[in-house]
Amino acid sequence: MAHPLAARALNDEPPAGLTEAMMENLVREFYSRGRKDPLLGPIFEEKLAGHWEEHIAKLTDFWSQIGLRTGRYSGRPLPAHMALGLEPRHFGAWLALFEATARDVLPPAGAAFFVARAHRIAESFQLGLNIGDKALDFRALQGRRED
Repeated sequence: MAHPLAARALNDEPPAGLTEAMMENLVREFYSRGRKDPLLGPIFEEKLAGHWEEHIAKLTDFWSQIGLRTGRYSGRPLPAHMALGLEPRHFGAWLALFEATARDVLPPAGAAFFVARAHRIAESFQLGLNIGDKALDFRALQGRRED
């Protein structure tokens, strides 16, 4: 059975010419840049110190699942991010860094493909974490129920 990320990512196919080496390069370059980022770097270092290669392998599998339909990724990424105290500004920084990295290391069609998916992932995570412009205000919802 296909992993849910493959099924719901988008209906269109990844562009031709993507390779496993491209996926690993994207992940390695993103984290190389991310470790230097003033907002994201401290979060990465706190959670990944001593586990970088394991994380890079897992994220390479994740993006390979999306771009190459490899079927290798079987994790649940949202729960791993729940205790990080993330805010919308973290997602903005992550997206900006990811977009720049993808455009620098991938062919244009590949970069566009992954940037579109990164935006969907960021939106999905923010919904799952109940942060950002689509967060549910449970107090307001409770007030409406009492009317």
